[in-house]
Amino acid sequence: MSIRVLQGDPDIALILRRSARARRMTLRISRFDGRVTLTLPTRASEREALAFAEEKQAWIRRHLADWDGHASVDLGETIPVEGAICKIVAGAERGVRMGPGVLQVPGAQARVPARVLGFLKARARDRLAAASDHYAARLGRGYAGISLRDTRSRWGSCSSAGRLMFSWRLIMAPPEVLDYVAAHEVAHLAQMNHSAAFWSEVARIHGPYEAPRGWLRTYGNDLHRYRFGD
Repeated sequence: MSIRVLQGDPDIALILRRSARARRMTLRISRFDGRVTLTLPTRASEREALAFAEEKQAWIRRHLADWDGHASVDLGETIPVEGAICKIVAGAERGVRMGPGVLQVPGAQARVPARVLGFLKARARDRLAAASDHYAARLGRGYAGISLRDTRSRWGSCSSAGRLMFSWRLIMAPPEVLDYVAAHEVAHLAQMNHSAAFWSEVARIHGPYEAPRGWLRTYGNDLHRYRFGD
C-alpha cells in the first residue's frame, strides 16, 4: 500500500492498494473518514493507476463534497442490521421491532437513538453468545464470559483468563462477518497468538475466513459512522 496525491484545490490523498484478486481498477471513498482508496490488479502500473484516478477526479471531488463523516440515527434514516439496510420508522409496539427493510421504533422521537442502540446491543449479545458457544464447542474449550464494548481499535479480544470481548457494532455487519470474529476470538482460547497454528484453528472451526476478514478490512470503518448520542 502506498499514498499518492491528486493535485488540485484542495489536494487529495490517494491510497494505492494492490490486490491479487482484483481484475480491474476500482475506487472507493470511505463513508467513515473520507479516505480515497484505489485498488488495482497486481500487474497494473502505478502510472496507469494515477491516470485512472485523474480521469475520475471530478467524481471523487463530487463525492467528497457530499461526505459529512457521520450518519444520524433518527426517524426516516437508514441503518444496517445484520447486513440488511433498514429504514427507521415509527412503531406502535412497546419495543423495537425489525421487519423486512424497516426498524420500527416506538415512543418519542428524541428517544429513537437510545432505543435503536439498546436494540442493537441486545441483539449483538444474543448473536455473539450463540456464535461463541458454537465455536467453543467445535474447539472443545470453554470460555469464562462475554462482554460488549464500542471499540475502535479491534473487533474483539480474548483475555488470558478466557474472557471474550466484542464490539457490539458487529451486529450491523453481515452475519458471516460476526461469525468469523466470534470464531477468531474463540480460537485464541487454544492459541494466544496469530501464528500459523492459530489460523489453522480458525479454519478448522470456522472454515474459509478470507471473505469476511476482507469485508472487515474494506467496510469495517463504516460501522463507526453511526452516532447514537451515547
